[in-house]
Amino acid sequence: MAKATVLGKTAKADLPKELFAEPFHHSLVDEAARADLAARRRGAASTLTRGEVSMTTAKAWRQKGTGQARAGALSVPNRTGGGVAFGPKPRHYTVKVNRKARRKAMRAALSIHAERGSVAVLDAAAFETPSTKTAAEALEKWGARPSILVVLAGEETGAVKSFRNIPRVEVAEVGAIGVADVIGAASLVVSESALEKLRERLS
Repeated sequence: MAKATVLGKTAKADLPKELFAEPFHHSLVDEAARADLAARRRGAASTLTRGEVSMTTAKAWRQKGTGQARAGALSVPNRTGGGVAFGPKPRHYTVKVNRKARRKAMRAALSIHAERGSVAVLDAAAFETPSTKTAAEALEKWGARPSILVVLAGEETGAVKSFRNIPRVEVAEVGAIGVADVIGAASLVVSESALEKLRERLS
């Protein structure tokens, strides 16, 4: 069974085998991570087509007798102030990944941290009174390499306040993390409560 350092202590904690013993599936992790990042894109870019621009419908000049080419609508894309041809419109970038595949990818991402020894377990009760200094010292003592992802349960507000102001440390609620977050972090810190929630979510 894989073991992890308990942050701020010299003790070791057992990591649940069902979460940290998954073989690494490169293509599956890549697919899930790309889907996570794509789902976060806002897709809010929008341009006006020739039918949407606010412009007069009058002819620029009469059809004949001016010595110039015949002019149609002024809202065409090749005129200044005209609409955009084939421009972006609001859309979503969500890509579906099967639930079993996503869970397997998350377990593989967690397992690679266990193999590298880059995961630590946090006793959030020790941070009921917020202390950024104590949190920073605990990370330094462990030898955490940035960037660091700290995964906490929603009710662990003391720990959230302790870690959130440390440079290159990202604090995330356990229900909000994705494969891209886990695989993109050099060091991973998981609270005991968050670990239990991950077990329920990924089993």
